[in-house]
Amino acid sequence: MNPIVVIPSRMAATRLPGKPLADINGIAMIVHVLNRGREADIGPVAVACAEQEIADAVRAAGGIAVITDPSLPRGSDRVHAALCILDPQGRHDVVVNLQGDLPTIPPDYLRAVLGPLADPTIDIATLVAPITTDEEAQSPSVVKAACEFDGGRTVSPALYFSRAAVPSGPGPLWHHIGIYAFRRPALTRFVALPESPLEKRESLEQLRALEAGMRIACARVDHAPFGVDTPADLDRARAALPSLAKT
Repeated sequence: MNPIVVIPSRMAATRLPGKPLADINGIAMIVHVLNRGREADIGPVAVACAEQEIADAVRAAGGIAVITDPSLPRGSDRVHAALCILDPQGRHDVVVNLQGDLPTIPPDYLRAVLGPLADPTIDIATLVAPITTDEEAQSPSVVKAACEFDGGRTVSPALYFSRAAVPSGPGPLWHHIGIYAFRRPALTRFVALPESPLEKRESLEQLRALEAGMRIACARVDHAPFGVDTPADLDRARAALPSLAKT
């Protein structure tokens, strides 16, 4: 595999406007995410941004930024557009889509998400972590993956994703972490597909891939990093990142 990491980022956010440039201990949040990608050391890292001010912040930190069409509807579309500019020859056969609001993601998670692609039949890899509280299980903002790690396995096929607590019955539940490793042809196919019925119903774009017959597999990690969506999340990130702010 020859991976590249692309971080989609845009200023529009209803709960925390301008959050890519939100200050976390003297560094913009998008630069923290860029640094986590660099620390993973799995390949080049670039930011696919919708606005010039994000590109300026990334480039000032020594990073690669590609300005993409602001009208693109989703992060995966932005990643694909940036990849076509960054690597038109197709040298990178795997692209890791890293959300731009995960400044505390452990760098080894980016290495872990490549693991399921050791199986050549898997199109897309992603991550899950155990759900540990009832509040987490019942929250519609926490996406759950229907998968099973019996026998000590660390990789499992994803059968479904939902905002509901699935599957029902006794047993563990799995918190889906929104980071994906796409095989290059899978990403190209995925962004060309129309929105699917279940995708619209659950507001989860990964269901488009499953409905189209694409195979997604999940690697298990210890805990789910939190995304920064609100001012309270931003305060939490500032408390969690004092030492990392110097990286």
